Amino acid sequence: MGIKKLQSAVEAILFTMGDSVELGRLAAAIEQDEETTKKLIHNMMDRYEEEDRGIRIIELDNSFQLCTKKEAYEYLIRVAKQPKRYILTDVLLETLSIVAYKQPVTRLEIEKIRGVKSDHAVNKLVEYGLVEEVGRLDAPGRPLLFGTTEEFLRRFSVQSLDDLPRLNPEQIEHFKEEAEDEAQLKLDL
Repeated sequence: MGIKKLQSAVEAILFTMGDSVELGRLAAAIEQDEETTKKLIHNMMDRYEEEDRGIRIIELDNSFQLCTKKEAYEYLIRVAKQPKRYILTDVLLETLSIVAYKQPVTRLEIEKIRGVKSDHAVNKLVEYGLVEEVGRLDAPGRPLLFGTTEEFLRRFSVQSLDDLPRLNPEQIEHFKEEAEDEAQLKLDL
């Protein structure tokens, strides 16, 4: 099968599936090894950009998805029903960052870090599709564990959790000192 036929097959698969498709599944479907398939897809990604197409292929944690180019959004909303816009408040962003960096994490662990109940925030993030249940902790009560979703990766334009920004040790130490000072102030009151 020629390159154009292989690319056509990949495009058809990604279009039809809608969600992301793992590299291994794509490779098996077009009967190629993963390395060849990945090169083929990256060539398609480059071509879509060069041709300034309205669609693009994005890579999400060793999976690929066909989606609309961000620049085409204004045209889409003219014909589609206006999509629901979610607002991420400071509380939701704080909770989401805890889940992203500590996952898998329980609600109790989130609440320990935040210092307040987090049921509403976690439920909203699940509703928005940014966080999902990823299992249960092997402990009394078997509490739910939460982690981020592919939608989280898409919304924040990262290919994997490894791409999230990391704090350097000096910043972490500074934050610990600030937290300890704040805790001491509360005790003094």
